[in-house]
Amino acid sequence: MKPKLSIRDLNMVFEAEGGPLTVIDGLNLDVATNEFVAIVGTSGCGKSTLLSIVGGLTEPTSGTLLLDDRPIIGPGRDRGFVFQNYSLFEWMTVERNIDFALEKSRMGRAERRELVSEYIQTVGLAGFEKALPKQLSGGMRQRVAIARALVYRPSVLLMDEPFGALDAQTRGMMQELLLKVWDEHKSTVLFVTHDVDEALFLADRVVVLSSRPGRIKNDLNVDIPRPRPYEVITESHFAELKRGVLHDIREETLKMMAIEGAS
Repeated sequence: MKPKLSIRDLNMVFEAEGGPLTVIDGLNLDVATNEFVAIVGTSGCGKSTLLSIVGGLTEPTSGTLLLDDRPIIGPGRDRGFVFQNYSLFEWMTVERNIDFALEKSRMGRAERRELVSEYIQTVGLAGFEKALPKQLSGGMRQRVAIARALVYRPSVLLMDEPFGALDAQTRGMMQELLLKVWDEHKSTVLFVTHDVDEALFLADRVVVLSSRPGRIKNDLNVDIPRPRPYEVITESHFAELKRGVLHDIREETLKMMAIEGAS
C-alpha cells in the first residue's frame, strides 16, 4: 500500500551570517493513511522546519515530497495547521473563527452552519459559539484552533507544539480530547513536540531526529493498544519506551554540546 505522505532525500539549507546552515540532511519518512506520527528531538534539529516544508510554507533545498502520490509544491487545503499560539482572529466569535476555514468551499450556508456546529460539539465548546477569543481560556482557544483546522476535513493535520503553552492539567485534557477527535474523524497527523510523554501517549510512531542537521535517529513503533486511558503513562511498558526515547535525545544533546564547545 502506498503511503499517505512520502518524504525522500529531503535537504534544507539556510543562508546564515556565518555561511550555509544545513538544518535537515537526507531525511526519508513515510506516513500511512490515518497514522499518528510524533516528531521529537533536540532544539534546532529541524522539527518545525520539517512541518513547514510538508505544509508547503517553506520550499526545501532539495528532495521529494508526495501527498497521495502528488508532489507538494505549496500550501493546500489538503493540509491543516495547528500552532502553539492559536492563530485565532480576535475580532471573530468562536463560530466565525471556525467557519472562516470554509469560506472558500462550495458548501451552502446551511451546510456550513451544520458542520461548524458539529465541530463545536466535538471539541466541547457548545454554549460558547458567540464568545470572542479573549473570553476563552488557553485550552478553549486551542479547541477552537483544532476545530478550525479539522472542519474542512484536510487529509493531513500538521500540529506544531499545539499544547506547549498550556498548564499540565489542561495539557493532559487536551491530549485526551485530541485522541477522541482523531479517533472519530480519522485524519493523518504529523505532530511536533518536546514532550516525550505526550508523544508516546498520542502517537502510533515516535520519530526521533538527530541534532542539527536533522536526520532520523530512531523510528519507534508505540505498541500500546488503543484506546489509551491517560493513566497508561504510569505503566511500566510506557516507562520503558520513554527511557529509550530519552536516551536517544540525550545522546544527541551531548553530541550537540560537544560540537558547540569545540567551535
